[in-house]
Amino acid sequence: MITIVVAFFALLAALILGIPVPFAFFASSVIVVIMGGYDHSFLLPYGYSKGSSIIICAIPLFVLAGGIMERGGIGEKLIDVVEVLVGRVRGGLGVVMVVSCAIFGAISGSGAATVTCIGSIMLPRMREAGYPRGHSAALIASAGVLGLLIPPSLTMILYAWVASTSVLASFLATVIPGIALVICFSLVNLFLLRKDKNIKVTENYNLPTTMILLGKKSFKAFPAIMAPVIILGGIYGGIMTPTEAAAISCIYSFPVGMFIYKGLTWKAFYQVLIQSVTTAGVILIMIISVQMLSRLYIMEQVPQKLMFVLNLVSDNPIIILLIINLFLIIIGMLMDDISAILLCTPMLLPIVVSLGVTPTHFAAIIGVNLGLACVTPPCAPFLYLAGRIGKAPVNEMLKPTMYLIAFAWIPVLILTTYIPGLATWLPNLLLGGKW
Repeated sequence: MITIVVAFFALLAALILGIPVPFAFFASSVIVVIMGGYDHSFLLPYGYSKGSSIIICAIPLFVLAGGIMERGGIGEKLIDVVEVLVGRVRGGLGVVMVVSCAIFGAISGSGAATVTCIGSIMLPRMREAGYPRGHSAALIASAGVLGLLIPPSLTMILYAWVASTSVLASFLATVIPGIALVICFSLVNLFLLRKDKNIKVTENYNLPTTMILLGKKSFKAFPAIMAPVIILGGIYGGIMTPTEAAAISCIYSFPVGMFIYKGLTWKAFYQVLIQSVTTAGVILIMIISVQMLSRLYIMEQVPQKLMFVLNLVSDNPIIILLIINLFLIIIGMLMDDISAILLCTPMLLPIVVSLGVTPTHFAAIIGVNLGLACVTPPCAPFLYLAGRIGKAPVNEMLKPTMYLIAFAWIPVLILTTYIPGLATWLPNLLLGGKW
């Protein structure tokens, strides 16, 4: 037990000091090997073998697709359609941004790509319309996390791979929590801005004019709208695996961005390729390093020891799940979502299964938890990313972020944790319980 405690706190200390995540995990693994007296020769082959999976190929492909869509103007066309529907009320542009993040997340599968693409389009519009920059940046930070929850999700692909469970079931598990967050974000946004007289509201057209405008915008956005239809329809229709859908999303988005919307240039495409290859390399190294440490944790019987400690605190499943949620939030605040998924899933899954939580239900729990951690100070990577894009200081973002955490994130997290049907209803309905 002492070995694990020392290794774990060394890992946390390395992350706090800003040491790159793979090196922090490597250092923690070295500590376990030395203090535990293990033969280290099996670790690197084990980490490499775990990383050589066809499922992992979906991650760089979705990153590439997200980059193409961001540069190709696809996100902007989606925003134009949503803006016609809900953009003409006070605070309506905030709702447009939230819904657009959910739609773009269903194409790219990446939270960072969602924040970057939708934020770069919407934040200047909102600034011109008189929206407080801190509020706008805080909202895009939380809404961008929908890219981690609305399927296809890169984190859910990794979770399903580590947990040896159905990718489709893991995708479906986060749909209802994701929709609940869209509703809560929109309501909190409208509530906070209800009395702000500085916000400019555009002309409210009558119904026939609105329908005509919607038709024109929808016609222009039809190629962009078809992207999530093709990707999600192919996955849930059983036509394509997630990896094949990721490849199709790249093949589809390239001509749309290059020749239809003409936002993608050859130079930009080259930059997207370089970025995608770099991201893939970083993720692969991270997978190897985290899998090595996870294997050592399992050899040290960390799940069993954690369960023993939790039972000393309480034998009430409600309390144990509460502690696990707090643990996940803290871990998510200290490391990126991919590392947290890879580290926490093998440690915590046996514990929650013993409490009667299915792997599919836990997919939703861990997804919402890590999404919350991405916007919770002090680390809050999405908060800082949104602040850079929106040119908003963090102190102006804190108050609206706290409102979003208190009245959107936490309620949805509680409901997701303690009402299993929110996560399991769609998998049961669409997959017939075969997951």
